[in-house]
Amino acid sequence: MRWVVFDFGEVISRRNPALPALASRLGVSLEAFEAAYWDRNAYDRGGSDAAYWALIGSSLGLTFSADEVRELTALDNAGWLDDPVAETVTLIEDLAALGVPLALLSNAPVTFARLASSTPWAGHFRHLVFSGDLLMAKPDASIWAHTSSLLGSSDVIFFDDRQSNVDGALLAGWDARLWTSAAAARVELLAEFGDLRP
Repeated sequence: MRWVVFDFGEVISRRNPALPALASRLGVSLEAFEAAYWDRNAYDRGGSDAAYWALIGSSLGLTFSADEVRELTALDNAGWLDDPVAETVTLIEDLAALGVPLALLSNAPVTFARLASSTPWAGHFRHLVFSGDLLMAKPDASIWAHTSSLLGSSDVIFFDDRQSNVDGALLAGWDARLWTSAAAARVELLAEFGDLRP
Protein backbone atom coordinates (compact mmCIF):
# COMPACT_ATOMS: atom_id res chain seq x y z
CA MET A 1 0.00 0.00 0.00
CA ARG A 2 0.99 3.61 -0.46
CA TRP A 3 2.12 5.53 2.60
CA VAL A 4 -0.17 8.22 3.99
CA VAL A 5 1.72 11.00 5.75
CA PHE A 6 0.04 13.60 7.95
CA ASP A 7 1.12 17.01 9.14
CA PHE A 8 0.29 17.77 12.78
CA GLY A 9 -0.55 21.44 13.33
CA GLU A 10 -4.15 22.27 12.36
CA VAL A 11 -4.52 18.76 10.90
CA ILE A 12 -4.41 16.49 13.95
CA SER A 13 -4.44 19.50 16.25
CA ARG A 14 -6.59 22.57 16.42
CA ARG A 15 -5.07 26.02 16.05
CA ASN A 16 -3.51 26.37 19.47
CA PRO A 17 -6.36 27.36 21.83
CA ALA A 18 -3.88 28.27 24.57
CA LEU A 19 -2.76 31.46 22.81
CA PRO A 20 -5.24 33.79 24.59
CA ALA A 21 -4.25 32.33 27.98
CA LEU A 22 -0.55 32.74 27.17
CA ALA A 23 -1.09 36.35 26.12
CA SER A 24 -3.03 37.00 29.33
CA ARG A 25 -0.30 35.30 31.39
CA LEU A 26 2.23 37.72 29.88
CA GLY A 27 -0.05 40.75 30.26
CA VAL A 28 -0.03 41.62 26.56
CA SER A 29 -2.68 41.79 23.86
CA LEU A 30 -3.41 38.66 21.86
CA GLU A 31 -2.48 40.53 18.68
CA ALA A 32 0.94 41.51 20.04
CA PHE A 33 1.56 38.03 21.41
CA GLU A 34 0.67 36.27 18.17
CA ALA A 35 2.92 38.59 16.17
CA ALA A 36 5.82 37.29 18.27
CA TYR A 37 4.59 33.74 18.80
CA TRP A 38 4.50 32.67 15.15
CA ASP A 39 8.17 33.47 14.58
CA ARG A 40 8.94 29.78 15.14
CA ASN A 41 11.33 28.97 12.29
CA ALA A 42 14.47 28.64 14.43
CA TYR A 43 12.50 26.83 17.14
CA ASP A 44 11.16 24.30 14.65
CA ARG A 45 14.71 23.74 13.39
CA GLY A 46 16.01 22.58 16.76
CA GLY A 47 16.26 25.82 18.72
CA SER A 48 15.87 25.57 22.48
CA ASP A 49 12.79 26.49 24.49
CA ALA A 50 14.81 29.21 26.24
CA ALA A 51 15.95 30.77 22.95
CA TYR A 52 12.39 30.76 21.59
CA TRP A 53 10.89 32.46 24.64
CA ALA A 54 13.78 34.92 24.73
CA LEU A 55 12.89 35.87 21.16
CA ILE A 56 9.27 36.39 22.15
CA GLY A 57 10.37 38.36 25.20
CA SER A 58 12.57 40.63 23.11
CA SER A 59 9.58 41.45 20.91
CA LEU A 60 7.38 42.22 23.89
CA GLY A 61 9.89 43.89 26.21
CA LEU A 62 9.87 40.98 28.66
CA THR A 63 12.39 38.58 30.14
CA PHE A 64 11.71 35.09 31.47
CA SER A 65 13.38 33.02 34.16
CA ALA A 66 14.16 29.34 33.59
CA ASP A 67 11.06 28.41 35.61
CA GLU A 68 8.90 30.73 33.52
CA VAL A 69 10.29 29.23 30.31
CA ARG A 70 9.30 25.76 31.53
CA GLU A 71 5.82 27.01 32.51
CA LEU A 72 5.24 28.79 29.19
CA THR A 73 6.52 25.84 27.19
CA ALA A 74 4.23 23.48 29.08
CA LEU A 75 1.21 25.73 28.46
CA ASP A 76 2.08 26.03 24.79
CA ASN A 77 2.52 22.29 24.29
CA ALA A 78 -0.66 21.46 26.21
CA GLY A 79 -2.58 23.79 23.91
CA TRP A 80 -1.43 21.87 20.87
CA LEU A 81 -1.81 18.39 22.35
CA ASP A 82 -4.69 18.29 24.81
CA ASP A 83 -7.65 18.34 22.40
CA PRO A 84 -6.83 16.72 19.04
CA VAL A 85 -9.42 16.88 16.26
CA ALA A 86 -11.58 13.81 16.88
CA GLU A 87 -12.48 13.34 13.21
CA THR A 88 -8.81 13.29 12.22
CA VAL A 89 -7.91 10.83 14.95
CA THR A 90 -10.75 8.56 13.80
CA LEU A 91 -9.49 8.74 10.22
CA ILE A 92 -5.99 7.78 11.40
CA GLU A 93 -7.41 4.90 13.43
CA ASP A 94 -9.42 3.63 10.46
CA LEU A 95 -6.41 3.75 8.13
CA ALA A 96 -4.22 1.97 10.68
CA ALA A 97 -6.85 -0.75 11.15
CA LEU A 98 -6.71 -1.42 7.41
CA GLY A 99 -2.94 -1.80 7.59
CA VAL A 100 -2.22 1.40 5.67
CA PRO A 101 1.34 2.51 6.53
CA LEU A 102 1.19 5.89 8.26
CA ALA A 103 3.79 8.50 9.12
CA LEU A 104 3.76 11.95 10.70
CA LEU A 105 5.87 14.80 9.33
CA SER A 106 5.64 17.90 11.47
CA ASN A 107 7.52 21.16 11.85
CA ALA A 108 7.81 21.10 15.64
CA PRO A 109 10.39 21.75 18.37
CA VAL A 110 12.16 19.03 20.30
CA THR A 111 10.33 19.35 23.63
CA PHE A 112 7.00 19.14 21.85
CA ALA A 113 8.17 16.14 19.82
CA ARG A 114 8.92 14.09 22.92
CA LEU A 115 5.46 14.80 24.36
CA ALA A 116 3.64 14.14 21.10
CA SER A 117 5.41 10.82 20.69
CA SER A 118 3.72 9.51 23.84
CA THR A 119 0.13 10.42 22.88
CA PRO A 120 -2.35 7.62 22.07
CA TRP A 121 -2.76 8.67 18.43
CA ALA A 122 1.00 8.60 17.87
CA GLY A 123 0.99 4.82 18.29
CA HIS A 124 -0.78 4.45 14.92
CA PHE A 125 2.20 5.90 13.04
CA ARG A 126 5.10 3.73 11.92
CA HIS A 127 7.36 6.78 11.81
CA LEU A 128 7.19 10.14 13.61
CA VAL A 129 9.35 12.76 11.92
CA PHE A 130 9.84 16.09 13.69
CA SER A 131 11.79 18.97 12.21
CA GLY A 132 13.41 19.92 15.51
CA ASP A 133 15.13 16.54 15.71
CA LEU A 134 16.51 16.92 12.17
CA LEU A 135 17.59 20.58 12.25
CA MET A 136 15.64 21.07 9.02
CA ALA A 137 12.03 21.91 8.30
CA LYS A 138 9.32 21.85 5.68
CA PRO A 139 9.44 22.92 2.91
CA ASP A 140 13.23 22.31 2.67
CA ALA A 141 14.05 19.83 -0.11
CA SER A 142 16.20 17.90 2.36
CA ILE A 143 13.31 16.98 4.65
CA TRP A 144 11.34 15.29 1.88
CA ALA A 145 14.43 13.31 0.86
CA HIS A 146 15.10 12.31 4.47
CA THR A 147 11.51 11.17 5.00
CA SER A 148 11.38 9.24 1.72
CA SER A 149 14.58 7.46 2.72
CA LEU A 150 13.13 6.63 6.14
CA LEU A 151 9.93 5.27 4.60
CA GLY A 152 11.81 3.46 1.86
CA SER A 153 9.43 5.02 -0.64
CA SER A 154 8.36 8.24 -2.32
CA ASP A 155 4.96 6.74 -3.09
CA VAL A 156 3.27 8.93 -0.53
CA ILE A 157 -0.06 10.67 -0.11
CA PHE A 158 0.71 13.71 2.05
CA PHE A 159 -1.70 16.06 3.78
CA ASP A 160 -0.64 19.49 5.04
CA ASP A 161 -2.62 22.64 5.79
CA ARG A 162 0.04 24.98 4.34
CA GLN A 163 0.25 25.45 0.59
CA SER A 164 4.01 26.13 0.74
CA ASN A 165 4.54 22.67 2.26
CA VAL A 166 2.24 21.05 -0.28
CA ASP A 167 4.19 22.73 -3.06
CA GLY A 168 7.51 21.54 -1.61
CA ALA A 169 6.26 17.98 -1.34
CA LEU A 170 4.97 18.06 -4.93
CA LEU A 171 8.42 19.12 -6.12
CA ALA A 172 9.84 16.11 -4.26
CA GLY A 173 7.54 13.79 -6.19
CA TRP A 174 5.00 13.20 -3.45
CA ASP A 175 1.24 13.16 -4.02
CA ALA A 176 0.67 16.16 -1.78
CA ARG A 177 -2.76 17.56 -0.98
CA LEU A 178 -3.93 20.65 0.87
CA TRP A 179 -5.72 19.70 4.09
CA THR A 180 -9.14 21.24 4.57
CA SER A 181 -10.86 18.74 6.86
CA ALA A 182 -10.86 15.10 7.91
CA ALA A 183 -14.13 14.61 6.05
CA ALA A 184 -12.64 15.88 2.80
CA ALA A 185 -9.52 13.77 3.24
CA ARG A 186 -11.64 10.69 3.89
CA VAL A 187 -13.45 11.23 0.58
CA GLU A 188 -10.11 11.59 -1.23
CA LEU A 189 -8.73 8.44 0.37
CA LEU A 190 -11.80 6.38 -0.56
CA ALA A 191 -10.56 6.43 -4.15
CA GLU A 192 -7.26 4.93 -3.00
CA PHE A 193 -8.25 2.46 -0.29
CA GLY A 194 -11.99 1.93 -0.69
CA ASP A 195 -14.18 1.79 2.41
CA LEU A 196 -12.06 3.05 5.29
CA ARG A 197 -14.18 1.34 7.91
CA PRO A 198 -12.42 -1.94 8.79
